[in-house]
Amino acid sequence: MSALGKVVRSGVRRRRVQTLVIGLATMMAVTVSVLGGSLLVVSGAPFDDAFAKQHGAHLSVRFDAGRVSAGQLSKSKGAEGVSSAAGPFRTATVTPRSDGGGPGGPLTVAGRGDPGRDVDEVTLLDGRWPARSGEIALSADSPLFPTLGMKIAFPDLPGGTELTVVGVARSVTRTADAWVVPSQLPALTAPGSGGYQMLYRFTDADTAAQISAGGRAVTRSLPSGATLGKQSWLAVKESAERETAVYVPFLMAFEALGLVMSVLIVGNIVASAVGTATRRIGILKAVGFTPAQVVRAYVGQALIPAVGGTGLGVVAGHLLAVPVMAETGEVYGTSSLAVAPWVDVTVIAGVLGLVAATAWASAWRAGRLRTVDALATGRTASAGRGRWAVRLAGRLPLPRPVALGLARPFARPVRALAMGTAILFGTVAVTFTVGMGASLGQVMEAKAHDVADVVVPAPLPDVGPQGPQGPPGAQDPQGSRNPRDSGAEKQPEGKADPAAVATAVEAATGTGKYYSAATVRAAVSGLTGTVDVIAFTGDASWGGYTMVSGRWFNRSGTDERENDGRGTGKPGEAVVPTPFLAATGTRIGDTVTLDGLAEPVTVRIVGEVLDPRNDGMQVFTDVTTLAGAHPDLTETSHHIAVASGTEVTGYVAALNKDLAPLGVTAQAGGLGAGGDMVVTLNALSAILTLMLVAVAALGVLNGVLLDTRERVREIGVHKALGMTPRQTVAMVLTSVVLTGLVAGALGVPLGVALHGWVLPAMGDSVGLRLPGSVIAVYHGTELLPLVLGGLLIAALGALLPAGWAARSRTATALRTE
Repeated sequence: MSALGKVVRSGVRRRRVQTLVIGLATMMAVTVSVLGGSLLVVSGAPFDDAFAKQHGAHLSVRFDAGRVSAGQLSKSKGAEGVSSAAGPFRTATVTPRSDGGGPGGPLTVAGRGDPGRDVDEVTLLDGRWPARSGEIALSADSPLFPTLGMKIAFPDLPGGTELTVVGVARSVTRTADAWVVPSQLPALTAPGSGGYQMLYRFTDADTAAQISAGGRAVTRSLPSGATLGKQSWLAVKESAERETAVYVPFLMAFEALGLVMSVLIVGNIVASAVGTATRRIGILKAVGFTPAQVVRAYVGQALIPAVGGTGLGVVAGHLLAVPVMAETGEVYGTSSLAVAPWVDVTVIAGVLGLVAATAWASAWRAGRLRTVDALATGRTASAGRGRWAVRLAGRLPLPRPVALGLARPFARPVRALAMGTAILFGTVAVTFTVGMGASLGQVMEAKAHDVADVVVPAPLPDVGPQGPQGPPGAQDPQGSRNPRDSGAEKQPEGKADPAAVATAVEAATGTGKYYSAATVRAAVSGLTGTVDVIAFTGDASWGGYTMVSGRWFNRSGTDERENDGRGTGKPGEAVVPTPFLAATGTRIGDTVTLDGLAEPVTVRIVGEVLDPRNDGMQVFTDVTTLAGAHPDLTETSHHIAVASGTEVTGYVAALNKDLAPLGVTAQAGGLGAGGDMVVTLNALSAILTLMLVAVAALGVLNGVLLDTRERVREIGVHKALGMTPRQTVAMVLTSVVLTGLVAGALGVPLGVALHGWVLPAMGDSVGLRLPGSVIAVYHGTELLPLVLGGLLIAALGALLPAGWAARSRTATALRTE
C-alpha cells in the first residue's frame, strides 16, 4: 500500500464517529434520490410505452347522431393540425346484465370491425375480436368483470338482445368500455339515442392548450350542439400516473433536505478534521507529501465512508420503492417494474461527485498551509475567542457550569453554525412530517364522509361478480365500511323500504339531524366507464363534505318534506370532485348529461368538493334530480347525528329494535382505515424523518466530540477546581442549548413553508385541489413542542460526548496537550 493509502486508512480508522456520520448522511441522500428518481421515471413509463405502441388517440370526441352525419364527421379528418383520425364509429350507452347475476353499470359500446391500426389500436389481452353479431369484446377496465364466454343481456332494450363475450381488450386512452361489429349497434341503440365517435391524433398535442385548439379545429365546421363530450389523452395519462405521481413532490422535498444536509455535514467534518490536525498536516508535508497529496488524503477519508453509505442507500432505495411500484405496471400489462439502472448510476455518480467536490473545497486549506506554520501550531484552540460571552454569561444568575456551557458556541461560531444547520434541517423534517400526517388525516376524513354518529348501511345490492361495492374492504357511498368485510351484521337479500327506515329514524328518541344517500351508476357523455351518482334525501352538507370552491347544492324548499326539517336540494344542481371537472373539461356553472338511466339527466355543476374516492369520478345531487330517471332507489344508507346528550351505544340499541322488522341494522359511525397510499406515505415520511433526525443528531455529536477533545485540558482544570461529573455533563449539554433553540425556532417556520409548498403539489399530481383547511393544519399550541424538538435533537447528539467528558480522569486530562 502506498504512503497516501496508509494515511487515508489511518484517518478513517482514527475518526470513527466522523466516518459513521458521513456514511449515514450519504446513505440518506442516496436512498431518497433513488426512490424519487425511480418513481419519477416509472410513473409515466407504462402509459407512455403503451400509448406509443397503440398509437393512442390524442382526443376522443362523442357526437350526437341526430345532429351530425357520418359524412360531415369524415370531413373533419382534414382539419388543421390533424395528423390522422379514425371513425366515425357508431356508439351507444347501454346498461347490461351479465349471467353472473347483476348489473355492472352503464357501458359505452363502440361499433368497430377491427382493433384498428393508425389511431387507437386496441390491444387484445385474451380471446379474439368480435367477428359477427351476437359477440362482444369487453374492456379490461369495464364495470363488468370480463370473462370469456359470459352472456350479457340488455333488459332495457326491446328485442331481448344477448351478447357473448369473445374477447378482453384494452384501449390505452379508454375510448370505449366494449366493442361490437358495426352491424350490432342498431340492436343496442334505443330509438332517438346513439351517437358517433371520432378519434384524432394531432401534430402538436403535448399540452392541454394544444388539445383544446385541436378540438376547436375539428368541430369548427360542425353544427352547433353536435358535440356531446370530449376526452383528452392528457386526462387519461394523469389518471394512469396518479398512484405514483403523488409521491414525487414529497420525495423531492426530502431529497433536497438530504442532499443539502449531506453537503453541509461532509464539508463541516472535513474542515474540522483539517482544523484539528494542523500539526499532523505539517508533519506530512515535512516528510515529502505535496499539497495535492494532502488534499487527496482528506478527500479519500470522506469518500471511503461515502462509498459505503452509497451502496447501502441504493439497496434501501430499491427496498422502499417496492410497495410504491408494486401495482403500477399491472394496468398496462407490465409484469413488474424495477428501478432503472441508469437511475442508480446517475444517483451514485451525482452524490459521490458532490461529496468529493465538498471535501475538496474543505480540504483545500490543508494544501495551502505552510509547513513551518503548521508545525508551529499546537492542538489547543486559541483561548481568546468568546471571552466576552463568558464574561456576560458569568453575570447571569446561573450556576457556573451552565454559564460556561451557554458561552461556548461563541468560542467556535463556525462549528456552532454547522451544528445548528444540521439541527435546523432535522426540525424542518419533523415539522413537515407532523403537518403532512395531519393533512392526510383530513383528506381521509373528507374521503370517508363519516361525520355521522350512527349509520344505517345500504343493503348489499344484487350485483354481478364485480359489482358497485367493489372489492373486499370497499366503502359504501358515504364511507362507512362494507358490512361484508367490517364484521358488521350482513343485511338480508331483500330490499328495505327507505321511507320506512327514515320514518323509524325520525321517530327514534335522540335523533338530531339526518339524511339518506343512494348510489346509482351512470355514464357521462364523452367519457368511458361509469361515474357514481350519489343522490341525497335531506341536507347532507353537514356530513363531512369539504368544499374546495363554489357551494353545496341549494335546498329548494319546494317539497312537502320541508315541513319536517329535512328539505330537499334544488333539482338539477350537483357538486363534483376536481378530477371529474378535469376529465370532462367543465367548470363550475357548466352542465353535464348523465346517461345510462331510464332517461338522460342534465345537471348544473355548482360546487367543487374534495373527494378522492373512485378516482374522483362522482356526482353528488339531490334525489329529486333522479326522480324521473331512477324512481326506485332502494340501496339507500341513512346517516344520523344524535341530539346533544344522547349516548350513541344506547341509541343504536334502541333504534335496532325498531329496524329489525325492516331487515336493516344501525351501527355506530366512524372513520374507516386509511388507504394504502396514505399508509405508505406516512410510513415513508416517518422512516425518512428518522433518518434525517439521526443524521442531524450525529452531526451534533461530531461537533461536540471535537469540542470536548479540544477542551480536554480545560475540562481537567475545571475538575481540579471542584467541578463534579454531573456539573460536567450539564456544562457540555448546555453548550448546545442556544444552538438547538435558535435552530428549532428557525426550522419550524421553514417546515411549515415546505408543507405549504409540497401538499398542494401532491394534490395537483393526483388531480385534486386542496382547500385551505387541509393545508392550514398547524396551530400555536403545536408549534412550541416542535421548536423544542430542535433542543431535543441537540441534547441527544451531545449526550455521549458529555458522558465521555464526565468520565475522563482529572490527572489524564491535565497531562493532555
